[in-house]
Amino acid sequence: MLAIVFLLLIAIPLIELAIIVRVADQIGVLETIALLIAVSVAGAWLLKQQGMATWARLQRSLAEGRVPHQEVVDGAMILFGGALLLTPGFLTDVFGLILLFPVTRAALKGAFRRLFAGWAARRFVPPGSRAAYRSATVIRSHQRERDANPPASPPAEPPRLQPDEGDSPDRG
Repeated sequence: MLAIVFLLLIAIPLIELAIIVRVADQIGVLETIALLIAVSVAGAWLLKQQGMATWARLQRSLAEGRVPHQEVVDGAMILFGGALLLTPGFLTDVFGLILLFPVTRAALKGAFRRLFAGWAARRFVPPGSRAAYRSATVIRSHQRERDANPPASPPAEPPRLQPDEGDSPDRG
């Protein structure tokens, strides 16, 4: 994993530099710089709009007593998209904007959750317990479905057992 991160830290700036040079050859150096600045300004505006909207949804969820898991995932993706927009270059700007637009962010949310769940399982769950972790995750998802669709009437309380006349509750 560390090797992949290291390679990305080397490869991405080189790819960005190659793209910037090609765009500058096609449209000119000043125009390329202006385009990079314009995308950064537009991205900062979009980052603020999406961040504030997600913050408002998060506060609303908390006020309603719900766990804001969707809003937290959106917030993480918006934060990562904003960081990509701060990195100069066209490639990172494209990926940053993909994470900022609600439609594309929603399409990537499932993949993001699976990636994060896999990372968390590898990082925090001992190797012998991973099968139990997966089954517990499945159980929790079934519980969420059950909680989302509660039965029409509350379940009946089980009958209480009464001790026989000859039995004493104090005896073991």
